[in-house]
Amino acid sequence: MPRRVLQGTVVSDKADKTVIVRVERRVMHPLYKKFIRTSKRYAVHDEANGFHEGDVVRIVECRPISKRKRWTVLTEPA
Repeated sequence: MPRRVLQGTVVSDKADKTVIVRVERRVMHPLYKKFIRTSKRYAVHDEANGFHEGDVVRIVECRPISKRKRWTVLTEPA
């Protein structure tokens, strides 16, 4: 099964080896048929602590690393 890849923005880098990434999607409202923006926050593993708030990153699914972390950062810090 292919791994999912998402793109989002880092909103928190306070934890060690973890960043919080907000991923926004456009979803059509079922009744009004208007596109609305929804967002979800993911706890993402960042081994090198190289990403900081405001960075745009790509994340990929992985094995469970902790209770909440099931994603790792795919792009390298610039």
